[in-house]
Amino acid sequence: MQNTIRFVLDNKIVDVNFAEFPELKPTTTVLNYLRWLPTHKGVKEGCGEGDCGACTVVIAEPDNDGKLIYTTIDSCLVFLPMIHGKQLITIENLATDRNREQVLHPVQQTMVETNGSQCGYCTPGIVMSLFGLYKNHNNPSREIIYDALTGNLCRCTGYQPIVEAAEKACSLRGKDHFSEYENAILTLLQEINSNHDSLGLITEKQKYFKPFTYQQALRLREENPNAIIINGSTDVALRQTKKKELLSEILDLSGVTEIKTFREEDNCFVFGAGSSLEQLRKFSENKLPALHEMLNVFGSLQIRNVATIGGNIGSASPIGDMLPLLFAHGASVKLNSSSAERIVAIEDFIQGYRKTALADNELITEVIIPVPDDESQLRAYKVSKRKDLDISTVCAAFRLKLDKETVTEIVLAYGGMAATTKHATNTENFLAGKEWSRQNVEAAMQILTNEFAPISDARSEAQFRTTASRNLLLKFYAETKTN
Repeated sequence: MQNTIRFVLDNKIVDVNFAEFPELKPTTTVLNYLRWLPTHKGVKEGCGEGDCGACTVVIAEPDNDGKLIYTTIDSCLVFLPMIHGKQLITIENLATDRNREQVLHPVQQTMVETNGSQCGYCTPGIVMSLFGLYKNHNNPSREIIYDALTGNLCRCTGYQPIVEAAEKACSLRGKDHFSEYENAILTLLQEINSNHDSLGLITEKQKYFKPFTYQQALRLREENPNAIIINGSTDVALRQTKKKELLSEILDLSGVTEIKTFREEDNCFVFGAGSSLEQLRKFSENKLPALHEMLNVFGSLQIRNVATIGGNIGSASPIGDMLPLLFAHGASVKLNSSSAERIVAIEDFIQGYRKTALADNELITEVIIPVPDDESQLRAYKVSKRKDLDISTVCAAFRLKLDKETVTEIVLAYGGMAATTKHATNTENFLAGKEWSRQNVEAAMQILTNEFAPISDARSEAQFRTTASRNLLLKFYAETKTN
């Protein structure tokens, strides 16, 4: 195994051996590593949980065509070994020195021209989000600009000058000094990634394993059954950043490309468990519209760029936005060990609060979503205090199939109403075989009142959750009732 992580920063390869740097540990976040360095203090910590975007940086890595792709991330949620074999770009890397004069990057220059910065604390993160936008979109629409900035909070400018800066800057097809040095960076990354041995980072208090092949992943899983499995770490990282928990054993699957694939087979969409939620959002726009609509308000672009569908399912969160929708789609997960493979329906995989059917020698490798038939109507709903970047108070997904006006099939799946995502089984049974009418739906709402026993917490009182769950069913009826 390799015991040193390597990545590109400031156009050169950086080696980090944790035995040589006792101040660092394998789960040191990229944010804290940068703040530890004397020359990269521009990145800021605002919230430590991926909500504010002050810590935004950009990661560059080769795509399948041998070109660099640029991705914005929240550096407070990403452990240092996760950027092994990639280029790390910070605010300090954007401006250049030419003829002994500093030349601002176009996104920096337009922020100056539009007065997009006031107190300045959030500005480095905002500029890095604009840089990611600049490298990926030419003349982006307002919708794309808003999405790129959703993960960045600013309490001074009101955002309009920042949006104007984005519109003004992003018209050069991503051309800048990074374009000039792209081949050189690719050569450096190729040098790092030519070694396919797993990372084994062992310190006195932590073990951190990072495989780069599917077989390595299965072997390390079998050898380390108690290791916490991560891919994007957007959920697990909070155990360290917010709860100050020592994560003693980590198995990081973010380097295994074989579980980032996609294919269509047997009337199903099959996603590798390592597929990012942003990749899933882009794919689903025309093929899985309800999923696309839900992912449009899932976290932020920085979070979706690293969070994965397998990680979202594996967390088994009772308020996860994805799970009710996967219930409604009739999805299943493929579980693999070094000696066996099995496919489990999603509702059977989720067994309790943060508890799944995953055995201690298994990995989630694929998520299988049946292609919806033309007769089914499917909707997903999210109730939260904010539209963007907020955790659900109640989430729900419904699927309905009618024969004329009679309900032949109905699925009502809810999150936030119990310790796990659950079907409203009694309400489903009541509606099955009945006319899809307002009278019957209102009667079903009465049954739904007693279907769950939600809790009161910081997000909502139990009574509100019950009322919201009833009203979502009525909303679904209003949207699907044929004229």
